[in-house]
Amino acid sequence: MASVAIADVYKSFGSVEILHGVSVDIEDGEFVTLVGPSGCGKSTLLRMIAGLEKISRGQ
Repeated sequence: MASVAIADVYKSFGSVEILHGVSVDIEDGEFVTLVGPSGCGKSTLLRMIAGLEKISRGQ
C-alpha cells in the first residue's frame, strides 16, 4: 500500500516564496483534488511530490 505525506513544505524561486508551510497527508485509497486559481502553486506542489521540483524547506 502507498501513502503521501509532506509536512510544513515551502518553495521559493529566488526571493519570492511561492508555497508557505503546506502540509498534506494522503492515505492509501483516498482521492484528492487540488483546486485554486491560476498561479497559486497547484502544479508546483504536484511537481514537488513527484520529485521533479526541489523542496526549499520542509519534509
